[in-house]
Amino acid sequence: MSTELQTLPHRHVITLPTEPSAVRTARETAEQALLEWGIGLRHPTVDPALLILAELVTNSVRHAAVLSPTVTVIYAAGPDCLALAVHDRHPYQPPLYGTVTDTGTRTGGLATVMELTLALGGTAVVRGDADGGGKSIWITLPL
Repeated sequence: MSTELQTLPHRHVITLPTEPSAVRTARETAEQALLEWGIGLRHPTVDPALLILAELVTNSVRHAAVLSPTVTVIYAAGPDCLALAVHDRHPYQPPLYGTVTDTGTRTGGLATVMELTLALGGTAVVRGDADGGGKSIWITLPL
């Protein structure tokens, strides 16, 4: 995964209403983009990546909709890397790595995201908006 995110040759961005249908649309859009980029849906990273994406969008729908009428999903890929980001305008920035290292007190979607990401040798980061009013959660996975 030596590729810098800014240099990934494939990129797609979609903004959706922060409502339950966004989860399905984000996943279907990811599948379409991956196929267009020549990444087969049977690649071993794809199913976990789609689950990660669905969990992140679900979290935005469940927890951010009150402050964020839309959720933006960014998909990017290169020859050795797949990156996904989910952005909303809720200011809370969850502690990603704490979801895995806690002694079982945290469960749910974010713990699943982190377990899958780390099992695949990927990385995760929360990037706050400059104004402090929102954040993006970026997941980068090796291909």
